[in-house]
Amino acid sequence: MRLGAVADDVTGACDLAGRVVEAGLPATVLLGTPDAPDGLFDGGAGCAVIALKVRTAPAAQAASASAAAARVLLAAGATQLYQKYCSTFDSTAAGNIGPIADALASVAGATTTLGTPATPGAGRTQYQGTLFVDGVPLAESSMRDHPLTPMRDSDLVRLLSPQTAAPVGLVRWQDVQRGADAVAELVGDGHVLVDALTEADLDVIAEAIGRVAADRPIVAGGGAGVATALARAASAGAGDAPATAELPAVPVTGRLILAGSASAATRGQIAAFRGERHVLDPLELARDSHALAPIRDALAAHADPLAPVLIHASGDVAAAQSALGAERAASLIEDALAELAAFAVHALGRTHLVIAGGETSGAVTVRLGLSRLRIGAQAAPGVPWAVSSSDAGDGPRTIAVLLKSGNFGGRDLFTDAWEVAP
Repeated sequence: MRLGAVADDVTGACDLAGRVVEAGLPATVLLGTPDAPDGLFDGGAGCAVIALKVRTAPAAQAASASAAAARVLLAAGATQLYQKYCSTFDSTAAGNIGPIADALASVAGATTTLGTPATPGAGRTQYQGTLFVDGVPLAESSMRDHPLTPMRDSDLVRLLSPQTAAPVGLVRWQDVQRGADAVAELVGDGHVLVDALTEADLDVIAEAIGRVAADRPIVAGGGAGVATALARAASAGAGDAPATAELPAVPVTGRLILAGSASAATRGQIAAFRGERHVLDPLELARDSHALAPIRDALAAHADPLAPVLIHASGDVAAAQSALGAERAASLIEDALAELAAFAVHALGRTHLVIAGGETSGAVTVRLGLSRLRIGAQAAPGVPWAVSSSDAGDGPRTIAVLLKSGNFGGRDLFTDAWEVAP
């Protein structure tokens, strides 16, 4: 199997790739769409994920970029196209899940997309069309007040329908229990969302995708859960050799945590961290063009390569957004963290970075000039380490990076993640 996935942000791409590797298929993440399809599936079966930065982009721009990525994946030999969106269905009434699904279906020549955001390993489940986050309906979870994509409804059909002119259907959990053939028989044209509470349910959905794909083109999609089930089926059924999560060792010359996320999980990780830390205030960044100088000096003076340093955004998100606007406040933090990452890697030679937040990860990877990630062991479900080469300075530097969705990871991740780092 050659699974070609288009992800709407870089942490989502790493989430999918990390779980796929654990399920038995090798995976590579490409940061942005390459000019040519060469080498995406080196060695045969596997998974290639193109990570875009389109979750909150204008819908037309997101659809166009996703379509371009899909064309490259198909040209490279992908046998199944996959749309990776957030397991909390992050979107607005205008998109971007629906517009991207429409675009990928058009590229694939398909009239049907099939999947679910459910990822039980991350506490995301879908029942009767309602999305639950750790057992709580989406609209009652911390996602209700997300600064960029506040989710005020838990009904997925109702959320997706305004984003697309195509029909939006639902396969309920009771039908999933009848098996893959029953699910496949219920799949018509349009975008079909499927209930799932367990990994076994995801395996049924993956099998149903195969049933439909045998008769007509189909785009699979959702969180990382369905992709993991597809990888399990491919690895077991085709006799593929299990993927190795081993990466080349990267000598540790410094550990840095850059946290731009305001999610509840990341706030808990920040609170639990015991070590040197620095706080970025977007109001100060807006006032003072030299606001980063003291932090640069502190990083340069930090002598212990094994002791991580944490730089995070101020917790007073509401005040910054009120004064600056949500987009500018977020942009100031992302840009500052990206500049500090480049300084740490290229001026100080630091090698190991943990980045918290999808938008922050996108900004940092662009600033560092990363183009491809070799995926390794997971520090937590959906949070894998990767090795890449940064070309943004005076020459390429090999670094280890962990790009984390704001919502992922346990409370002690910033302390424990280094134990499985390459």
